[in-house]
Amino acid sequence: MLFKDRVEAGIMLAEALKGHAGYSPMILAIPRGGITVAHEVYKRLGGTLDIVVPRKISAEQDPELALGAVAEDGSRYLDRNVVSMLGASEEYIERKAAEQMAEISRRMKKYREGLGPRVIKGRYVIVVDDGIATGYTAMAALKFVRKQSPKRLVLAVPVAPAEVLEALRKEADEVVCLYSPEVFFAIGSFYQDFDQVQDGEVIRILKEDNNVV
Repeated sequence: MLFKDRVEAGIMLAEALKGHAGYSPMILAIPRGGITVAHEVYKRLGGTLDIVVPRKISAEQDPELALGAVAEDGSRYLDRNVVSMLGASEEYIERKAAEQMAEISRRMKKYREGLGPRVIKGRYVIVVDDGIATGYTAMAALKFVRKQSPKRLVLAVPVAPAEVLEALRKEADEVVCLYSPEVFFAIGSFYQDFDQVQDGEVIRILKEDNNVV
């Protein structure tokens, strides 16, 4: 399966989620790429649109290789096998986690300016991203949202590897994925158009969908 772009993926994901429309869901996008997909889901399901911001903790040897991720509250999800294999020290993990927490704070402040408090407790929550590779950021996001006591927690993505989905199913009440290929490369390889989403687009969508002027 090859998606034209994030808009098409969002439309298709919304169709797969249409049974959830009656619950007035809180749709939490993982920015930046997830906001475009979540926007299309929100337009068709209703409810509210907001964000949840986990960040990857990169390996010292290769910034593209992740050790895990950190959530908004500072909690971490680490792949201890990878940490051990690469010999990543706790000092290094602490430093990188602190750097990512600063970026989380920046994004939350910039993206949510003008929005009211985000109350997750008791809500029917759907966490949306444009795809999952390692699953670390999705896992951190789900664990963080679960702590806020949602009524139901759903993870919805266009594409993800099967083995990663199995792990994520332990954290969510339901996982919806349109395509789970046997051979998985980068998320962008499943999109014709996978241009980077800029901060301004995240802000525009959140303000538009939350009627912030």
